[in-house]
Amino acid sequence: MPAVIYTVLRLALFAVATTALWFIGMRSWLAPIGGMFVAWALSYVLLARQGRAAAAWVEQRSAARAGTRRRTAADADASYEDAIVDAAAPHDDQAPTDEQAADEHAPAERAPDEQVAGSARDDETRA
Repeated sequence: MPAVIYTVLRLALFAVATTALWFIGMRSWLAPIGGMFVAWALSYVLLARQGRAAAAWVEQRSAARAGTRRRTAADADASYEDAIVDAAAPHDDQAPTDEQAADEHAPAERAPDEQVAGSARDDETRA
């Protein structure tokens, strides 16, 4: 309930600030925007205690509901994807050796007489 009280007090500050700006002479669409900034500043200073109480209340409700949360389809999908990733990941005993890793990244060797289009050797034979 503190969150509702805090919200009502902030809305009241906004209404008072906007009305004050309107009567001062700011009779345009800027009055509500100015009222919003004035209300924000005033609520930061004047309603700090109520803001802390509202935050604590929301945190308490969230902690109480954490244990009763139902499992959604998104949770089931995430668990399924995690299982697939874990199954596909190499295990420590299946990790490639340094020689195997070097062989995978080494350039393929060609026979000396093998010509590749666009290579320097190919260009020399055409000239």
